[in-house]
Amino acid sequence: MEVTSTLWVLTVVGLLALVSIDFFIGRKPHDVSIKEAGIWTVVWIALAVLFGLGLLVFGGGQPAGEFFAGYITEKSLSVDNLFVFVLIMAKFAVPSQYQQRVLLIGVLIALVLRAIFIAAGAAIIASFSWVFYIFGAFLIYTAWKLVQEARSDEEDEEFEENKLLKAAERRFGVADRYHGTKLWIEQNGKRVMTPMLVVMLAIGTTDVLFALDSIPAIFGLTQDPYIVFTANAFALMGLRQLYFLIGGLLRKLVHLSYGLSIILGFIGVKLVLHALHESGVHVPEISIPVSLGVICGVLIVTTITSLRASRKQAPKDRAEEDRAEGTDKDSIDV
Repeated sequence: MEVTSTLWVLTVVGLLALVSIDFFIGRKPHDVSIKEAGIWTVVWIALAVLFGLGLLVFGGGQPAGEFFAGYITEKSLSVDNLFVFVLIMAKFAVPSQYQQRVLLIGVLIALVLRAIFIAAGAAIIASFSWVFYIFGAFLIYTAWKLVQEARSDEEDEEFEENKLLKAAERRFGVADRYHGTKLWIEQNGKRVMTPMLVVMLAIGTTDVLFALDSIPAIFGLTQDPYIVFTANAFALMGLRQLYFLIGGLLRKLVHLSYGLSIILGFIGVKLVLHALHESGVHVPEISIPVSLGVICGVLIVTTITSLRASRKQAPKDRAEEDRAEGTDKDSIDV
């Protein structure tokens, strides 16, 4: 698909306009209700669908199929990010009324950093076709690692700050409490960061770590930088509302890691086949319709099995809680 510089500018301006509207509506700190989160989640999904239909009309079936496959993949991978976002919010004890502001700025930081990653990835792919072997192998390794983590009984319940974040805290200092939505304050004659800015940076920079697998994954579906960027943009910009909408359901998606591992492994194999094809080896290539069908099918099956497993586990958890309460009561009586 041929993309002119004018189309790039119009797309970026349109996305900035949508973000500005979102920011204007949610500018006042408040607790986000399920209704509000649900409405905005539907709005962002509808906008992504309309954009994909626009690609279908003006660009044809191939770009539209690549966009929808990339968007669904990025959206599903971003849901896994929400687990870490929950830990970050707990780590920094973010007041509920400020969480939507934190996520908005944090996601914007993540989008800018991802854009840099996408530009670098596109440049590397254009110059070195053998990089598909590396991307494919990395995705297959990531898929295997996800399975190992899912099978492990150990759960990481605490967020660990990355080195960049720790360096910023040492350099500028951090206030001892939140000061509304302020990012910098004067404390003891020195300009220091507030916890609000720190948690925004944590959200944005942590997402880059997830981009290490999501960016190669979407390049396995399309090598068009325009589609890669727009799919990432629509997936990320609806992430804030999704956080409030399914925050309580995250723990019920017990098989999500297995589903994501299958998707990443599948795209990894697709990349390796594509690399072999580029090298002159006659191997079958996986088409976009097949990729889209596999991705959607895996996510549907994973969601259904997760909800069933959670429903079966719920009575056992309640029974254990009742036994624990009974034990505590007996101890108090004694």
